[in-house]
This record gives sequence, structure tokens and C-alpha cells, in this order.
Amino acid sequence: MAVTDEAIEKIKAMIVSGALRPGDRLPKESELAAELGLSRNSLREAVRALSLTRILDVRQGDGTYVSSLDPQLLLEALSFVVDFHRDDTVLEFLAVRRILEPAATALAAPRISEAQLDELDARLDALGDEPSVEELVACDLEFHRGIVRNSGNSVLCSLLDGLSGPTTRARVWRGLTQRDAVGRTLHEHRAILGALRDRDAEAARSWATVHIASVEQWLRACL
Repeated sequence: MAVTDEAIEKIKAMIVSGALRPGDRLPKESELAAELGLSRNSLREAVRALSLTRILDVRQGDGTYVSSLDPQLLLEALSFVVDFHRDDTVLEFLAVRRILEPAATALAAPRISEAQLDELDARLDALGDEPSVEELVACDLEFHRGIVRNSGNSVLCSLLDGLSGPTTRARVWRGLTQRDAVGRTLHEHRAILGALRDRDAEAARSWATVHIASVEQWLRACL
């Protein structure tokens, strides 16, 4: 094991064991290095790596703290990694979305408020009948994000947020090349909203599946 990896594992063990808790300040570098049997250089590299993944929060002039360890914060790193996907893996990301997002939509059915549904409805109305591809994609992202936030599962919400990057590009391609994509997308959004208003979790799940699968099928035919 590389020295830096060993340092990372030792700090991780302190957090997992509860010796360091969310919000705790790490001991001084010299003290922590001595306690863990590490060189100050390897400890410094470990802290830098763990700060990039939002596990540690380095505050200039104040010290280093354990972050909140909130799932949404930690999973921001997933979005960063996902941005480096190859085009031939877009289908795999869409397949994962097709598994997770319908489940999140079904979970939202009994939880989402009428006011939130009205807000989503108003956003669709504001698009009009012929939105630009960019406007449609932005609305699509916010539409699904608004629903998934009501799933009651912050980890699921963060995972789907992180996965939206590569699928956004696929939706743009679809809007540029498939003539009925705009109308179909709006129709599917309205169907999802209708199922949510009826508090019909299974119908909401089904329409969310249809919505993602239609993008996936179009892309599969194009690749």
C-alpha cells in the first residue's frame, strides 16, 4: 500500500470508529502524524485527497475539520467523476437512471405536495409549445430533480443528481435530431404529474420508466 493510501485509511478509520465525528477539528498536523505513525508529508497528501472528496474541510488559517458527511455533499464527487465518461457509456448511465429514477418517483407520490405539483405544472406551461432544446433540457433536469427531492431518500436523490450529466447530453442530441422529441417529452412529463396528483405510485413509476426508456431506445438506435 502506498504511504499516502495508508494515511488515508488511518484517517478514515478514525472517522468510521467515531474517534473523529462530523464537525470535529483534527489535531495539529505534527500531533496527528505522530499519533498515526505517519510522516507529515504523507499526512498532508492524505488530507488534501480527503478534502477533494469532501470528507475533510480545510479552512485556511483555522485548521482542518471533518465535514458534515452529508450524503449530498459526499456524492458531489460522483458528479465530477461521471463527467469523464466516454460517449459509449451513456447507455449504461441511462440504464442506471432507468432503475433508480422510477423508484424515486414512486416514493414521491404520497409525499409531494399539491403546491409543489402546481409549481412543476407552471414550469411546463412556461415552456410553451416550441421551447428550444436548451430550455427543454434545463426544464427536464429541474422537473425530475423537483420530484426526486420528495422521495424521502437523500442518498437516492444525490445519486440521481450525479448521474444526470451524461444523460443531459443524450437529451440534447435527441432534441436536435428527433422531430417529435419535444412534444413527446412534454406529454410524458404531464403523464408523470397526473399520476403524482392521483397519488398513484405505480403509474408514476411506469411513466417515469417510459420517459427514460424512450431516450435510451432512441440513443441505442443512433449508436
